[in-house]
Amino acid sequence: QVMWNAAVHAEFVHDHADYGFETPGVKFNWRTIKEKRDAYVRRLNEIYENNVKKAHIDIIRGYGKFTPDPEPTVEVDGKKYTAPHILIATGGRPAVPPDSEIPGASLGMTSDGFFELEELPRRSVIVGAGYIAVEIAGILSTLGSKSSLLIRQDKVV
Repeated sequence: QVMWNAAVHAEFVHDHADYGFETPGVKFNWRTIKEKRDAYVRRLNEIYENNVKKAHIDIIRGYGKFTPDPEPTVEVDGKKYTAPHILIATGGRPAVPPDSEIPGASLGMTSDGFFELEELPRRSVIVGAGYIAVEIAGILSTLGSKSSLLIRQDKVV
């Protein structure tokens, strides 16, 4: 959301002259927005964690599976937990194919890497047609990175 908002502001600045505003020399600082975004995310995570604690919700970390018990039960690392409501957060992670499968794959980054960028790349290539890929391409492009979006033609509907 923060990066999307930064891109929206960049669009507004771009259009200012059309509305009679003179904004010469406007510069964008990636490090500033990265620091502020990271601090915002940390604050949000703390708020969420505090709300979970206040609601007396137990967080169990580990690999789990549902059991055939009559009541809703999940087993995590050999211990069973039963409750009327069980939320499973899968904790999925993107997979990077090996270079033997896709040459050069190790040179790229996953969408998580977008949030680790220390500076705005001069050029960027985003592979995929999902909403995250399209959103990242739009944000990078609007903020000044010459961006390309690669889509497999056989997958376009």
